[in-house]
Amino acid sequence: MLFWIIISALALGVAALLGLTLIRGRVGDAPPAAYDLQVYRDQLREVERDLGRGVIDEGNAERIRAEVSRRVLAADAQLKSGGETGGQPRGAGRAMAFILALLVGGGSVALYAYTGQPGFGDHPQARRIAASEMARAKRLSQTEAEALAPAQIQAPEVSEDFLTLMERLRKTVKARPNDLQGLTLLARNEAALGNITAAYEAQQQLIRVKGVQATADDYAFLTDLMVSAASGYVSTDAETALRAALARNSGQPTARYYLGLYLMQIDRPDAAFRIWDKLLREGPADAPWTQLIRGQIEELAWRAGVRYTLPPVDDLTGPSADQLEAAQDMSQEDRDEMIRGMVARLSDRLASEGGSAAEWARLIGAYGVLGETEKARAVWQEAQQVFSERPEDLAQIRANAEQAGVAGVAE
Repeated sequence: MLFWIIISALALGVAALLGLTLIRGRVGDAPPAAYDLQVYRDQLREVERDLGRGVIDEGNAERIRAEVSRRVLAADAQLKSGGETGGQPRGAGRAMAFILALLVGGGSVALYAYTGQPGFGDHPQARRIAASEMARAKRLSQTEAEALAPAQIQAPEVSEDFLTLMERLRKTVKARPNDLQGLTLLARNEAALGNITAAYEAQQQLIRVKGVQATADDYAFLTDLMVSAASGYVSTDAETALRAALARNSGQPTARYYLGLYLMQIDRPDAAFRIWDKLLREGPADAPWTQLIRGQIEELAWRAGVRYTLPPVDDLTGPSADQLEAAQDMSQEDRDEMIRGMVARLSDRLASEGGSAAEWARLIGAYGVLGETEKARAVWQEAQQVFSERPEDLAQIRANAEQAGVAGVAE
């Protein structure tokens, strides 16, 4: 109601100012004819100055004097006959003032009633957070979410030999439920076949067998399977899994992506935006979550009340693991040329612009593949300084440094 009062008062105030000007017939303290008269008198004085400077001759000066004098007489006559209104018709002015009041005042209210939300009440932050907490408390379990999810799209047909091997694998795991290798293969192959529920059940068993040795990646993969089985819904069970992943590694990117998705679903766009924005900027550009975030983060920023510009896609992220593996099929000369070119571009960009921990780790790994240990060692030493206050990022880089054989360098 308060908003309606404010916009109505503003609209009527603007209409009143315009209407008053129309009724008075002038703007300011003098009628229009008085301003015209002042201008014409200034023009007469200007003619005398131009004549004195020799800009015009006496003949032209006389002709200009006559024309301006005629206008002075006309303006003076209008001023005397029109009085304070300057000859403006009062009736027409009042009519126009009334029409403007209807158009500006009534039109503004009608426009808001059509395009706005007249019945939308105040929604303070405390109430929004309380509604979010209520939505959190009412989240569905994994079983409930799957029951409401649409039917899963099955994976493409596979060979009979593969299906036969899968049957053997299932029987083997059933007979040996503590076989870590079998459970790992079962979870990933069931997911490849589109049997997502069976896949996450195998992953749950894998985590139970590992116990305290279960890693953040194990829980993140479980989260991914659960959310996929529920068609994108983050259930209470999936939330438990992603938080277990983050408890073991707060920088685990898959879990962070799903935490942002979860926060979106419980109407906390502010917190979700902060997580996704940081994750997107860390990269790399070819990460599986990057395109998912890019497709939603602009709307998320709008919902969070943030002015946001989507960062451009960086094509110079350096060689990925897949690219390095593909390079093994090339000749030695072609392989070295490809990798060195990509590594050089990545190295130049990190030196001039900086980059994410994943990109620093990739650069060290690439130098290790090329056998350029000294360069890998130099990058690792620099990374320890750049990420000295970010131990989680540094741990990610250290993994590649260990593979390159340079992680033993003291900080």
